[in-house]
Amino acid sequence: MTLATPRWWYLRGRRAGTLLRLVLQPAAWIWAAATARRIASGQRFDPGVPVICVGNLTLGGTGKTPVVAAILELLTERGISAHALSRGHGGRLAGPLRVDPASHTSAEVGDEPLMLARRFPVWIARDRARGAATAAAGGAQVIVMDDGHQNASVRKVLSLVVVDGETRSGEWPFGDGSVFPAGPLREPLARGLARADAVILLLPADLQAPDGELLALVGSKPVLIAHLEPERAPPAGPQLGFAGVGKPWKVERALRAAGCELVEFVPLPDHARLDEDLLKRLAERAADFQAGMVTTEKDWVRLPPSWREKIVAWPVRARFNPAALGRLLDQALARPRQPMSER
Repeated sequence: MTLATPRWWYLRGRRAGTLLRLVLQPAAWIWAAATARRIASGQRFDPGVPVICVGNLTLGGTGKTPVVAAILELLTERGISAHALSRGHGGRLAGPLRVDPASHTSAEVGDEPLMLARRFPVWIARDRARGAATAAAGGAQVIVMDDGHQNASVRKVLSLVVVDGETRSGEWPFGDGSVFPAGPLREPLARGLARADAVILLLPADLQAPDGELLALVGSKPVLIAHLEPERAPPAGPQLGFAGVGKPWKVERALRAAGCELVEFVPLPDHARLDEDLLKRLAERAADFQAGMVTTEKDWVRLPPSWREKIVAWPVRARFNPAALGRLLDQALARPRQPMSER
């Protein structure tokens, strides 16, 4: 079962969700306490190769996977055998195993690992320590862990947290600062930031400068700015768009900003199952408008093969200042067996 990300989580200074937040606050205290205990009791296994963790502080999508891809790309360009490690959220296989995009499906390994595996070596494992050990034995010289800031089972040489730098119309990446389920935070903000070595503010392509208040909030840590940019223009002509990601409304904004002629946009829950009935309904709606269909690359890999020629994937990439990202990675990899901080 997949649930849509509550939009009121991200509203600040408004009454939306106030009563529900109060009702959910006791559950949020329990969640935060359980997360803190899990982190404190972690064994921090050292797989013998550097582990770079790309995590976040919130639920609901911040752009971790494009950041992972950018780091993998830079390391690969340097001649380093860099492999991704993911929990494989949404897939039924526990691993550890290497993802084969020619034979695995998103139902088996998850959509994000399958998407990454089209370009890089990717491993999935519910047990991150076993997964890291298996990746190292499989030839990884550096492991880039997709998600895991709240997972203390593996020793990391660099812990990065990705923060959604887009703040519009009263939206705020951390909502009112509440922890799940009362808000989007996985743990209290200050506690999560304290374990990070650096923060990546991920901005949409049409937003060049981050919000000053947001920058000040994370400014005690090194901050890198990245932009989430489309790899190519959206398809021409009228389009019906849909997305099953953490914040589908951001996909709609990005498509419109890129000039897509959207006749309608259908938001779906994160990792939503794209079955025949749903796709037929979307296709019928698109036909009413004499429109094509466009979706994210993450959604496209979940499509049944028979639908992939009918729907256009619109991929995006995280674009960094390569020199700034390179310096950060150099600092971490210079001492691969020594953690930069206790995490």
